[in-house]
Formats: sequence, C-alpha cells, structure tokens
Amino acid sequence: QVQLVESGGGLVQSGGSLRLSCAASGRTFSIYAMGWFRQAPGKEREFVSRIIWNIGNTYYADSVKGRFTISRDHAQNTVYLQMNSLEPEDTAVYYCAAATRNTYPSIRSADFGSWGQGTQVTVSS
Repeated sequence: QVQLVESGGGLVQSGGSLRLSCAASGRTFSIYAMGWFRQAPGKEREFVSRIIWNIGNTYYADSVKGRFTISRDHAQNTVYLQMNSLEPEDTAVYYCAAATRNTYPSIRSADFGSWGQGTQVTVSS
C-alpha cells in the first residue's frame, strides 16, 4: 500500500500561483502513475493531471492545460503540481492519488487505488 500526504494549498488571488506537493511512502516501488484530482463544492471529483512514474509521461485536463505543470522527484517520492494563472474556477479541494498497477491512460478516479487527504485551494477574484 502507498500512503500519500499533500501540502501547499492555500488562498491566492486570481492570476496568482501555488505549488502543491504530494509525498508518497510505503510501497513506493509499486507506483505506476500519480495524479491530481479536484473537487469543488457541489461538484463531482474531476481529473486534473497525471504523470506516469517511470517514464514521466504527462497528461492534463483541457481546463488546466498550459497553466498547470505536473512533475515528480524520484528520490523524494514526491509529485508536484505547479499551478499558474489561477482562476476562481480552480477553487477546490485537490487530491493526490497513486496507481500501483498499469491503468493507462490513468485519467479516471477508478484507475487510482491510493488517495491523500486533500488540500484546499481557494482563488479569490
């Protein structure tokens, strides 16, 4: 099993930036992909981005493409989400997730078996 702990959320003005971090522990050798999802009040959880752990292949939701960047640090077992040009519509709880089997393209919630506790991101207008 993989345990995940997110950090880096907060309050930022529209147009600002934040970087989220997600540290993995446990059976990290089994990680196939790590992803970020978000859930706004009254809405379903939605895919944001993911990275295939060993090869670094990335994928983004259209709503964040060109503004968000996912990256990973193998040595630290950590995945990051750099969020630029934030908009009020980006306000949500952001969750980190890990897939420990090949679930390519790994863009659905069901593709990920381990989840963090979530971190709040609030963008004011």
